[in-house]
Order: sequence, then structure tokens, then C-alpha cells
Amino acid sequence: MSVTMSREEREQFLAGVHVAVLSVASPDGGGPLAVPVWYAYQPGGTVDVITGSGTRKAAAIRAAGRFSLCAQDERPPYKYVTVEGPVTIEEASHDERLELARRYLGPEGGDAYVSANPTDGQIVFRMSAEHWLTVDQSKVHG
Repeated sequence: MSVTMSREEREQFLAGVHVAVLSVASPDGGGPLAVPVWYAYQPGGTVDVITGSGTRKAAAIRAAGRFSLCAQDERPPYKYVTVEGPVTIEEASHDERLELARRYLGPEGGDAYVSANPTDGQIVFRMSAEHWLTVDQSKVHG
């Protein structure tokens, strides 16, 4: 039996709250940069990651024009979704930052996080999913 998720399964999984690992080629020719990130995704939409415009991550994504993201469930039966594709870049709005922080920290924690971290210089990378890799071990061990 295949452990690959259907399109609907992978999109629903990716829409869940997971700290994901973003990977992108290093512009200096070194190994890839891999960092944990918060992200936002709605089925059929873009995978959105907000970061400071002057970060190493932002520089690497700008240079590569794309990134990959891996979200996983570490509890058995294990599941993961990896998605990769090209990006567009926009200035991140206060509301977008607040929504993302609340997604991960709840209303009170999200509000406190955004209040403590200024909005200036924050950008959002919007990735259009081109390539997917998925595993759902419950399909074997279910």
C-alpha cells in the first residue's frame, strides 16, 4: 500500500499548525540553509513565510527565487509534507504578521509577540507549490 498522501490530504496537513523547516540554496555556494519557520497556508493557495528583509534567510531566498518547506508530525504514525516552488516577495502587513503570530501563539501571545517586534522591514515570501513529496505512515500501520 502507498504511503503517499492524496492532494486533499497533503493540503489539509500543510494547512495545519506545524513548525516547518525551510530550506534554500546558499547564495555563497555553501551548503543549503535550513531553518525552522512559522508559515501560513490555505489549500490551493501559496505557502507564506514572513521574515526580516535583512536576514540571511531573505537574502538566500531572493538569490534562489524559490525555497522548499517540510512540515511534519513527529508523533507516530509519522507524516510529512515537503513542498517546493518559486516565490514572489511583498512587504508584510501588520495584519498578516498578527494573524501568523496568533496562529502559533494564540491571541494573547500573538498580540504580545507582534507588539514586541516592530513591523518595519518585514517581508512575506509567497511560494507557489510546484513539487510535493508526502508520507503518511498511518496508511501502512493504520
